Amino acid sequence: MSARMKNPAMVLPDTTKGIQHLFRAMHAGGVPQHTMELVHLRVSQINGCSACVYGGIDSAKKAGETDERLHQVAAWREATCFTDAERAALALAESATRIADRSGRAVPDEVWDEAADHYTEEQLAAVILMIATTNFFNRLNTTVEEPAGATWS
Repeated sequence: MSARMKNPAMVLPDTTKGIQHLFRAMHAGGVPQHTMELVHLRVSQINGCSACVYGGIDSAKKAGETDERLHQVAAWREATCFTDAERAALALAESATRIADRSGRAVPDEVWDEAADHYTEEQLAAVILMIATTNFFNRLNTTVEEPAGATWS
């Protein structure tokens, strides 16, 4: 499979500067890198973005994640290998990604409160930015049909 076109972020190269600043800011938020990678992976799984799932697994492994944990991200509720803080981040990721699936608040109070129990405001900001940025990339990649394993050039 090949992409329909070059990735839009490469077609308009000034975009990458903004993205780089955004990533630096979110990674300075104090959330463990492996947690950010789990959030990225779960959002990408929900959205069916094969390029981001592929890249997310690679990044998570570089951050020290194990195959065992990565294989269980899609079923994190039943898995016993995730901490309460990671579970809270994954629940927030799911709620904030599946906003059209709810008739009430996109992120229910219980999901928000659990995340707020585990993360500071700065850390929550970093997790929310990771969720939003991943959704952004998922939409770019699925629209242009970016294949898994492709590199931007």
